[in-house]
Amino acid sequence: MSTADKHLSHYDPAGVPSGAGRRFALVVSEWNEEVTDALRKGARETLLKHGVAERDIVERWVPGSFELAAGAQFLLECGGLHGAICLGSIVRGETPHFDYVCQGTTQGIMAVGLKFSVPVSFGVLTDDTLQQARDRSGGKHGNKGVDCAVAVLKMAALKSEG
Repeated sequence: MSTADKHLSHYDPAGVPSGAGRRFALVVSEWNEEVTDALRKGARETLLKHGVAERDIVERWVPGSFELAAGAQFLLECGGLHGAICLGSIVRGETPHFDYVCQGTTQGIMAVGLKFSVPVSFGVLTDDTLQQARDRSGGKHGNKGVDCAVAVLKMAALKSEG
């Protein structure tokens, strides 16, 4: 389903498990900070809304989206986290660099989640234009940060059931 078919901030709050007593990391890219800070705010507000205590949200900034996986890994190595949300924005340019960064970022984030057996949510926007990124970070298509926070809460609850 494309973003045009789904508003990223719309969900049924009743279907989201409580995050009370759980700790989560927000790992945020400094690159395209206008976009990534909006994603961070959306994710943070959603975690708080669903019972995660302010003190149980760890926030760290990394230079770019490519560094998100390493940032999440560094935090997960310390232990005590029930999940991480990686937030970034990669906007297509004139060179193939976009493709390499997107592929490496995607594979890195997935690998970290599997390595540590905790939910690591992929909140990296991969857009053709900065306007598309704005539209998905609090604009007309909602906020991907909200969507990622909901996903990590659901996955943390699923892990605790098993």
